[in-house]
Amino acid sequence: MNRRDAITRVGLIFGGTVIGAEAFLSGCTKRSEEAVSWLDFSPGRISLLDEVGETILPHTASSPGAKEAKIGEFMKAIVSDCYEAKDQHIFMDGIAKLNAASQEKHNNDFTDLSANEKHDLLVAIDKEAKDYGESKQKDDPTHYFTMMKQLTLWGYFTSEVGSKQALRYEPLPGKYEGCIPYKKGDKAWAAI
Repeated sequence: MNRRDAITRVGLIFGGTVIGAEAFLSGCTKRSEEAVSWLDFSPGRISLLDEVGETILPHTASSPGAKEAKIGEFMKAIVSDCYEAKDQHIFMDGIAKLNAASQEKHNNDFTDLSANEKHDLLVAIDKEAKDYGESKQKDDPTHYFTMMKQLTLWGYFTSEVGSKQALRYEPLPGKYEGCIPYKKGDKAWAAI
């Protein structure tokens, strides 16, 4: 699968576009170090993004979680290299908002919450993001959690871990055979 196909599939999951995809498709022209020096992707923030991703796509008996796909590092790369400055600010402010919501609701940082507390907090923030998305105007910015969720799905299902262990992977799939039966519960095919 090429980059364009992967992003199109993730976009279809969300019913729209993926923030930063245009820059990614055009080659992610790397910005100068000065242009992104204000981005603070400390190890603590990478760990927080891994936890967000793991809460969205947790490890199960049949597939690894987003943390195993190093989703925090993926988010760092895409936000740093592909997002426009306005979207970078929204994303970075969103990390602070997520931790502030965690402090407000549980008096603890997001990374220190129990799995159930993380899940409940992200469900509430996801609802907030969906409500915002339904009422936002064309030129309004994207909600930060929408960005995090898109990057989690995009990064996970295009990673080696996600495509080879969470999906059915066929390195050389051959010709298209539309008559192969699908059984409920079968994994989707990875197309890399």
